[in-house]
Amino acid sequence: MGFTSAWSISSHPDSTIAELTPRLAPALRADRAHPAARSRWEAWRRAPLPDHRTWYADRAYDAAVDSFRTLTRPGEHVDEVCNGITDPAFHVMDDIWEPEPDAADMFVSVHRKDYAVTALFHAVGPARAALLPGWCGNVLLTAAEVRRRLPDVERALTFTREERARVRDQDRLDYGCRDEPVTDGPLRVWRSAAAAGRGICAVALHID
Repeated sequence: MGFTSAWSISSHPDSTIAELTPRLAPALRADRAHPAARSRWEAWRRAPLPDHRTWYADRAYDAAVDSFRTLTRPGEHVDEVCNGITDPAFHVMDDIWEPEPDAADMFVSVHRKDYAVTALFHAVGPARAALLPGWCGNVLLTAAEVRRRLPDVERALTFTREERARVRDQDRLDYGCRDEPVTDGPLRVWRSAAAAGRGICAVALHID
C-alpha cells in the first residue's frame, strides 16, 4: 500500500513555540521513550546498515532494514498530533506550516513511499544522527535552545568535499532540479533561525 510522507523544519518566534509545546512536546517524549524505539536505535547504532543498494539484494539484511525503517518513520504520537487525530482542532497545515509562509524559514521534504528522515539518517550514520536534537526528525526548541544546539547540528551536517560525495551517494531519495536535499535544508533553516533569534519546530508525518 502506498503512502506519502513529509518532513518539515520551520522556524518560529518563541511565542509560537510556547503554543505548540503543550501538544507536541508530550507526543515527542512518548515516541522517544518507547522501549521498542530505543531498542531499534541501539541496534542501528551497533550495526549501521550497508550501502542501500544492497538492502534488498541480500535477505540477511531484511530484519535490520525493517527495524531501521520503523525507527525513522514518523513517530506514532507526533504523527497523530500533526494529523488532527489526537486533537481535531489542531493540524500541521493550519497550525505549523501556514503561520510561517516565508520559504526562507522552512524546509519541507515530501515523498511517495519513502521517508526523508530515513534517507538522512542512513546517509550520515548513527554517530552524526545522535548529535541532532529531538528524536528521529521531531524537534521543538526555543530560540535560546536553537542557538545552544547549533554547533551540534553543524557538526552533524557539515561535510568535506569527500564526505559530501559519500553522503549524497547514500541519500536514497531522488530529487528534482528544484528540490532541496535532506542533507542541506535542515542546516540552512537552523542557521537562519539562530541568526534571527527564532525557535525550531520539526515534524515527520504521513500526509496520505
